Amino acid sequence: MSTPLPRFLVLLLILISGSAAARAATLSISCGAVGVELHLCRQGVDAWSHQTGNPVKVVSTPNSASERFALYQQILASHSSDIDILQIDVVWSGTLAPHLVDLSQYIGSDDTRRFFPTLIANNTIDGRLVAMPWFTDAGVLYYRKDLLEKYAAQPPTTWQQLTAIARRIQNAERAAGNPRMHGFVFQAKGYEGLTCDALEWIDSFGGGALVDADGTVTVDNPRAVAALELAASWIGDIAPRGVLNYDEEQSRGVFQSGNAVFMRNWPYAWALGNAADSPIRGRIGVIALPAGGPAGHHSGVLGGWQLAVSRYSKHPQLAADLVRYLTRYAEQKRRAIEGSYNPTIAALYRDPDVLAAAPFFGTLYPTFEHAVARPSRITGSKYARVSAEFYYAVHDVLSGKTAAAPALATLQRKLTRLSRGGQW
Repeated sequence: MSTPLPRFLVLLLILISGSAAARAATLSISCGAVGVELHLCRQGVDAWSHQTGNPVKVVSTPNSASERFALYQQILASHSSDIDILQIDVVWSGTLAPHLVDLSQYIGSDDTRRFFPTLIANNTIDGRLVAMPWFTDAGVLYYRKDLLEKYAAQPPTTWQQLTAIARRIQNAERAAGNPRMHGFVFQAKGYEGLTCDALEWIDSFGGGALVDADGTVTVDNPRAVAALELAASWIGDIAPRGVLNYDEEQSRGVFQSGNAVFMRNWPYAWALGNAADSPIRGRIGVIALPAGGPAGHHSGVLGGWQLAVSRYSKHPQLAADLVRYLTRYAEQKRRAIEGSYNPTIAALYRDPDVLAAAPFFGTLYPTFEHAVARPSRITGSKYARVSAEFYYAVHDVLSGKTAAAPALATLQRKLTRLSRGGQW
């Protein structure tokens, strides 16, 4: 017959067991899967899990930002605790804020002051820090250095120059035996990515950013019409008709296979294009997106993703600790070197290891710092509707269903009604 344990030992074992259970709480995090995004996320999460002893389930969500946003809305509206940490787009902070934890309870100003102030401000809603900046983005132009050298062409500084160079090289390469060569690929599928591309075109022509800071809808103007008319002329000429269904990865697939002269994409494509198995490794250049003619300017849309903790998480403090770990200097440096993801900590743009891995981070720093923002803050919870109306209209123009001028006139009326005359 066994001897009963003393009461104090029983209590001690219960306390130890309870403490171990608390330490071993399981978290879940949603990660994107564009390029090597999911792989890098898993690596970072595994490192934190190893340090803390807390298992983490990585949940892959749709690559389409529009589909992911709809999924998040459904999960949060049901007050589900299925996902503790959400990877959210830079334009979602205001809309999702009521469902997100105030991270300033767990992450102090000593940490947040290292980040770009504009991103911290973007994620601060009614005094609450609802997300931490993970990586930022701005649209950039990729080009084949070898093909431009072969045909004695300089990288274009305007969209008009890009059109002419792309057509000339595309036609010459096809005549030389590559019928699959295209001049330019980009994101023209009807989704948030098209909002980014089209806003870059319009802003680069001086046509504004759809909605002014005072809430006035400005999309119906001659410069915006000119931008979309030029973009529509690319379809079936320097861009394949299939581009109307391209997102980031489909665009990259064509470019990285060696079948495009130019590509508009985000910085993540640099590391993949220069990977050991890439057919165009070492033959890629990156510059700012072209201006809309001599009177225009270079414009790249502000992108990027944040990490937020759901209000319905059962372990908000632990989830916030994982967010702090994934957004810290060392982790962002690793992601910048291995995946060319733009850091949200300014000092990393002076880090020699980062600049060695992604040299264009230094030359295009002003593009990242001064990128044009989508009108999400001024339109608030209506931004998703604004964006959808915009990309539907633009897709109709690109596909030839309607001309640019009437499409933008109709869009202006729709958005003005949606805004109640500018009172979003």
